[in-house]
Amino acid sequence: MGMPSKRVVDARGMFCPGPLLEAIKAVEAAGPGDEIEILATDRGSTRDVPLWARRNGHTVASVENAGDHFRIVIIKGR
Repeated sequence: MGMPSKRVVDARGMFCPGPLLEAIKAVEAAGPGDEIEILATDRGSTRDVPLWARRNGHTVASVENAGDHFRIVIIKGR
């Protein structure tokens, strides 16, 4: 079993459902314990991505406003 890795998904400039779909693809490609950081400018992503993550057994480590974009960090479960 390897060390957890970190992936960054740059979904800035995309509108719903783009950031969520990109987040889903990144989480599906990740291994358990991996950290996925989603960068988005669409405010709806701060609601949609964490909701999807929690419903699917992943941990939402943080959701923050980074000035000109939002930063959502998910830790993949199972």
